Amino acid sequence: MSNTPEAEKIEVEPILFFSAIAITLLTCIPIIMFQEQALNVLVNIRKFFTGPLGWMFLLFGVGAVVFLLWLVFGPYKNVRLGGPDEKPEFSTLSWVSMLFCCGIGTGLIYWAFIEPVYYLQTPPFGLEAGSTQAREWAAAYGIFHWGYVPWSISCIFGIPIAYSYYNRKTDRLSIGAAFEGHLGKHTWFATVVDLLVMFAILGNVVTVLGLGTPMLSATIAKFIGTEPTLGLDITVVGIWTVMFCASCYFGLHKGIKILSNINLVLAFVAMAFVLFAGPTSFILNTFTNSLGLIFQNTIRMALNTDPIGGGGWPQSWTIFFWAWWLGAAPFVGVFLAKISKGRTLRELAIAPLVWGPIGCALFFCVFGGYGLHVELFGAETMTSLMAANGPAKTIAYLISALPAGQVMLPLFIVLMFIFCATTLDSASYVLATVSTKKLPIGEEPARWNRMFWSVINGGAAISLMFVGGLKPLQAVAVLTSFPLMFIMLGAGYFFLKDLKQAHPEIAHRENPLPVLKTLDATEQYNPEGNVTTITPVPIKDAV
Repeated sequence: MSNTPEAEKIEVEPILFFSAIAITLLTCIPIIMFQEQALNVLVNIRKFFTGPLGWMFLLFGVGAVVFLLWLVFGPYKNVRLGGPDEKPEFSTLSWVSMLFCCGIGTGLIYWAFIEPVYYLQTPPFGLEAGSTQAREWAAAYGIFHWGYVPWSISCIFGIPIAYSYYNRKTDRLSIGAAFEGHLGKHTWFATVVDLLVMFAILGNVVTVLGLGTPMLSATIAKFIGTEPTLGLDITVVGIWTVMFCASCYFGLHKGIKILSNINLVLAFVAMAFVLFAGPTSFILNTFTNSLGLIFQNTIRMALNTDPIGGGGWPQSWTIFFWAWWLGAAPFVGVFLAKISKGRTLRELAIAPLVWGPIGCALFFCVFGGYGLHVELFGAETMTSLMAANGPAKTIAYLISALPAGQVMLPLFIVLMFIFCATTLDSASYVLATVSTKKLPIGEEPARWNRMFWSVINGGAAISLMFVGGLKPLQAVAVLTSFPLMFIMLGAGYFFLKDLKQAHPEIAHRENPLPVLKTLDATEQYNPEGNVTTITPVPIKDAV
């Protein structure tokens, strides 16, 4: 990382920078002015993309997994970002922790507690609500929805971005740069791609803040003995904005890296406490049973659209989650590319297939298992708590109900603050990176640019809070994610083309077809593929 004055003179790409600001204003202002109409429009948009077009998200998810598996075991697995002698910029632990904290945010804490309860009330596959099978599937589906398929979706963008930046030496670190050199005279297309990506990042950031803010406000209110209010929500967003402004100001090494490492330690402390202070045996048994269900039914779960029953469960949950993770893919991808110099393509593929899913599975094992135990055996069920108080207050109640709950509340408050801050300062960092005209390897976007996008992210989140509820947040995530499927298909195609051109020796080993030559009348190919000379046979002998 460079903090030289020269680094601060790095210029923005004016078309991208100002167009992204204009789109943000044109989106947020009407939402604030016409709240009811905006809510109806957003909900209808979500229904359209997850309904008639939902199958596309499912197939894209399976394709992402297959592509990453090919990178793990295929011929290009040892290709290193930056060249064969490049060393990793970060230790493996810091690299994994930054990727994990960037990719999930407070959404993981929110859904880990309450997602199994939703599935228990409205189970998949037409099961009876509250039945034994519904209870088992309620614990399993949350782990699946935060497992290897969505992690593959969210990280797949990072591979062509990283390869084009570190190996093809493009000037910009963005998905649009992966198209450079392949568009001929149509270079404007790369700018359009990056503009769509920036819009998707903003939409996803708003979703993360919209989920995390009420939950954190309710936890703070529970701790200080008051009720959550819109003023407290805005205060939380303000504190977050200051946090990720500061983190973005200090950059990767002194900001995001340190926050991510702290967050990883706090997360494991919180999980260990809940595991051993809560119903330990139930949590571990439920987790083990859930893994069995997932391994046995993973293909069905990944491709279920329920076309005959028409209950709409996959559209409301699996397809929405895939769209949500796809909306996060551009900023997770750019951030993954930025921190992955010196890593092999195999390492980039293993991270979303292994490390990310393991971390999320542990969260759902502990927090989801605890929430499900309260629902099934508690004096007051999660269902009644959520009906009376809403999800955010219910999560705060669950934390406070633990042994030494008043001690755990401030720990969770800090954990949620940092979780969201690491995600959002990563998003602000990526927005600044994409909107930078030229970014030499080893440099960072200008500080004012990083901090500017931190403020924009906070303001956009506050605007959507005025509409209220989870549905508009879900709709924004789906709307911004749909075009990204086609962008990734194009970027992936050009990535494979670049790989084959840069490594012809590997491509030849992969397809060792002989180069045929034109033979004359006295030559022929033998069964081994070699050219041999034909011995002429006299006519009298032939007769």
